[in-house]
Amino acid sequence: MDKLLIGRDQERKKLQDLLATDSSEFVAIYGRRRVGKTFFIREVIGDQLCFALTGMENADINDQLSNFYFTLRRLLPSATRPHSWIEAFDELQTYLELLPKGKKILFFDEMPWMDTVRSKFISALERFWNGWADARTDIKLIVCGSATSWIIDNIINNRGGLHNRKTHQIYIAPFTLEETQRYFKAYGFGYREKEIAECYMVMGGVAYYYSLMNPKESVAQNIDRLFFTSGGELTGEFDNLYRSLFKKANDYITIVTALAKKGKGLTRKEILRHTGLNNNQKFTTMLEELEKCGFIRRYIPFGQTKRDVLFQLTDAFTLFHFHYSEANKYQDETFWTNSLNSPRYRAWSGYAFEILCLNHIKQIKNALGIPGIQTRVCCWTSKAEEGKRGAQIDLLIDRADQTVNLCEMKFARGEYEITKDDAENFDNKIESFLRQSKTKKSLMLTLITSFGIKPNKYSGSVQKQVTLKDLLITSN
Repeated sequence: MDKLLIGRDQERKKLQDLLATDSSEFVAIYGRRRVGKTFFIREVIGDQLCFALTGMENADINDQLSNFYFTLRRLLPSATRPHSWIEAFDELQTYLELLPKGKKILFFDEMPWMDTVRSKFISALERFWNGWADARTDIKLIVCGSATSWIIDNIINNRGGLHNRKTHQIYIAPFTLEETQRYFKAYGFGYREKEIAECYMVMGGVAYYYSLMNPKESVAQNIDRLFFTSGGELTGEFDNLYRSLFKKANDYITIVTALAKKGKGLTRKEILRHTGLNNNQKFTTMLEELEKCGFIRRYIPFGQTKRDVLFQLTDAFTLFHFHYSEANKYQDETFWTNSLNSPRYRAWSGYAFEILCLNHIKQIKNALGIPGIQTRVCCWTSKAEEGKRGAQIDLLIDRADQTVNLCEMKFARGEYEITKDDAENFDNKIESFLRQSKTKKSLMLTLITSFGIKPNKYSGSVQKQVTLKDLLITSN
């Protein structure tokens, strides 16, 4: 079956609009490894490309230039081998000037790999664009790469020759839950809401990971085969993912390792204490890059200030690695299936469902009927008080209409039945929050569950419900 372009409707329209303008355009497309950037670009462009080059991983400048030369020589047999990137772009310019009138679309894939040490790649690119392409009306330069922080720092936020030079950006995000459902339907999978959510909670909406799944296998069979069998296609993906994005990837992995152990997140000082890393500008840069790449988010807890900012893991695939892939010490090839009724599964699924919810705040707001209301998403933890139980609220939606949705997130196989202990826990959280935060805003106890709440004598305490069905609705 041919591959299908699922979702990406807004991104497709933006790229098509840029390709249709009567001026030269420089477009940077970025997103994490395996998310489908190259496939998206080639599907939108079709057969309109006049030059395409893919950078080589772990290759030096000589190999990168040879790769450029061999690619161009197939289009321009008279091309000569360049000895620098300035010469390479000059050869490309010569080729483009020989083409007939009309739009000329260039695609540089995995561009960060071309920028090797002391290669002067960026300065040569600036010379090509500023000195020739930008003055024309027919050049459409599309650049792409999985090293998101490199694309943002060197292209989008460039403070040198590319600054304010018509650089447009398109971010290719992982699939939403609704796009995940569309993907499985398009490729003949018979999965229902819970199974779709489970796939998202393991693989984080990454299209390539879904493409490795077999529609003739259950979710459990697919996960065991991909992650836990000998030679499984995703057994080493975690290391490959971080090493493809970051130099000195071990330091970044150390940070997410610490964050994976604390659902609500850690302060900068706490991360430093847990990791033993140095408190310097490099550490600041690492946090920024992890955030740019979508692995973590920063937020200010309710009622606190910027100096109390917390960093929280928001990448489902990373969480799954620490809870499962790294924990399979006995190389059990059915480790996932054997854990489905275990405390490990319950602990993981609770945390992973929270990450799913954090990545679908727009859909949650739509379900609550507040899509246009300004909100702040955070958590809250009570301070220790003598004779009082502690309390933690993992998701607060602090609204500009003087209301706070106090959200409880529960992943279950059927309707969630609120127990007496649950009800007492909810009451304690509300009481502690009102007493310590001293908020004057109205509170709405909100339960986000797989299939809703089973009616009983405790269910009336919940003012709002959100289910997986709500999260599977398209949110524009």
